[in-house]
Amino acid sequence: MRLSQHGDGARTTPVLKTQTDGTSGKNLARCALRRLLSGQMTLFLRKLLKLIAPYRIRFIGGILSGVLFAVANAALMGLLKLVVDMIYPSKNAPTPSSLIQKLPAFLQQFVESFEQWLTHFKASASESQVVFFILLIPVVMFFRVAAAYFNFYLLNWVAIRAIMDLRTQLFSHLQNLSLSFLHRTTTGELISRISSDTYALSKTLSNSLPVMIREPLTLIVLGGVLIWQQPMLTLLSVIVVPLCVLPIVIYGRKTRKSSEVIQTNMAELTNIMEEAFSGNRIVKAFNLEDPMLKRFQEKTRVYINHFMRVVRSMELPSTFIEFMAGVGIALIMLYLGVFAKGKTTMGDMMQFIGSIMLMYAPIKALARLHGQLEQGRASSQRIFEMLDEQSSIVEPTHATPLNAVGKEIAFSGIDFSYGDKAILHEVNLTVKPGQLVALVGSTGSGKTTLTNLLLRFYDPQKGKITIGGTDIRETSTHMLRQQMAVVTQDSILFNDTIRNNIALGRPGATEAEIVAAAKTAHAHEFIVEKTGGYDTVIGEKGALLSGGQKQRLAIARAVLRNAPILILDEATGALDTATERAVQAALDELMKGRTTLCIAHRLSTILHADVIVVLEQGRIVEMGRHDELVKRGGGYQKLYELQFRS
Repeated sequence: MRLSQHGDGARTTPVLKTQTDGTSGKNLARCALRRLLSGQMTLFLRKLLKLIAPYRIRFIGGILSGVLFAVANAALMGLLKLVVDMIYPSKNAPTPSSLIQKLPAFLQQFVESFEQWLTHFKASASESQVVFFILLIPVVMFFRVAAAYFNFYLLNWVAIRAIMDLRTQLFSHLQNLSLSFLHRTTTGELISRISSDTYALSKTLSNSLPVMIREPLTLIVLGGVLIWQQPMLTLLSVIVVPLCVLPIVIYGRKTRKSSEVIQTNMAELTNIMEEAFSGNRIVKAFNLEDPMLKRFQEKTRVYINHFMRVVRSMELPSTFIEFMAGVGIALIMLYLGVFAKGKTTMGDMMQFIGSIMLMYAPIKALARLHGQLEQGRASSQRIFEMLDEQSSIVEPTHATPLNAVGKEIAFSGIDFSYGDKAILHEVNLTVKPGQLVALVGSTGSGKTTLTNLLLRFYDPQKGKITIGGTDIRETSTHMLRQQMAVVTQDSILFNDTIRNNIALGRPGATEAEIVAAAKTAHAHEFIVEKTGGYDTVIGEKGALLSGGQKQRLAIARAVLRNAPILILDEATGALDTATERAVQAALDELMKGRTTLCIAHRLSTILHADVIVVLEQGRIVEMGRHDELVKRGGGYQKLYELQFRS
């Protein structure tokens, strides 16, 4: 015996190492069953039941439909036996089942009396009675197919809604994780988790739920009837079942491993596509179409190899079961032809053969079930790992209300690192209400990090940031970010209308407020020149607009937000001189009456700042107005000379 430690937190469970030499079928079946019910699989099934819980009424309806289906199967076979015996009555009295002898005396007497009455009834049945029972066959068949339909429909209804809930939960969770997690995870991987992994789990639920409920009940009911009436024949027909379990376990493990590779590979394929399409200008400019295609083809080959491995692992157990079914039928015929010749009626034979045929499909479906569950488990493991991911930004239990209007911002003793890389050291800075504070310095000096900390995308390892004396960690991130408007160098616009992109600044704003914000941002003029005006769809990331137009829409969005704190992250850094002047005019309008933190590489845009903060290697080395810093002859004066001399 060896111990297997499950990686998802399940307790350590003993797993028997299968030995093929000298191992009985009973021990093999027990080993296989233990593998089927392993701790990880049990944990997976519990998580599925938790997803299904909100739809328990329809789930129970699906279960009851499965019960009705199983009972209808047994009733159909019993009715078939009755009709055949009525049409072709046997001259020999049926041999009583050996199980009757093990019943209590009063039950034994009742069963024997009932069988005698039934034998007499079948022998003396009138033509009208025969017709009546024959007509009952389509009635029972109707209930059987109706039960199968409702079982499939209700359980698929539950499955698709449970998966949509999971997909929504995952999307919401990923959006609320900290930037540190989002930066270390590729966009393709995130999209693959939400779309591909949940789709694979959806297929598992849709295909498995009806099988898990309906097929075992069918086997139990039909098997119970057969054991009652024909114990020896039933024993012969199921003697090969333990051998059928072995390929299910062996190939189920291969299915799970290949499914894990498939999901990882799908994430990589999604990431390649996202990079190729979002960076199409660079791909075309550097003639990278062929290298990108080769990467895509390589990942596709890996996907195909493991996909076909899953197909083999799903189909081979079913093929083996079909072969073993032939062995079972041969054993049955051998018994009937040699040992039980003349001891069974034609109705018994019809019922037995019909029941075995009805049991064949459930057995084959259950053979596939383990592989399907392993596929689902491989997909769900990655989903639940992401759901277990905790944001590094902890929301306060009792959030303090925050109103930043007329309040100063204070950075006190701030230290911050990205992993092992120190970014900020002992930063102390106070921004007074209504001030324009410019942050300048070389790339990597910590300018953007400082604003990211203010937005609470990250928390400092040391020190605190306060607004009006309130530590921003004591208020909710939602309330904090409501107090701020952000305009960045790469304006993020969405594939929607101009109106809706501006309205993102304050959902629910009126048409007049949207137009007023556009006019303040000097955007109204170019908007009305568009064919659709404010209803013009601007394409992905604003692809149908120029750089200056995109920036002015971003400014209009910030104007509409009307937040007391404004963050400008190189808002004009990527614009030409003429466009920069138009955008700068819009920014000047936006900054009026607001506390502004402005990150700038072009010093010409911040000459009028109230305070210029010079950062070097994460430390504040100079502070003051433009004229003061130039006269001081420090690092700012060198930056100024470099830019204005050129």
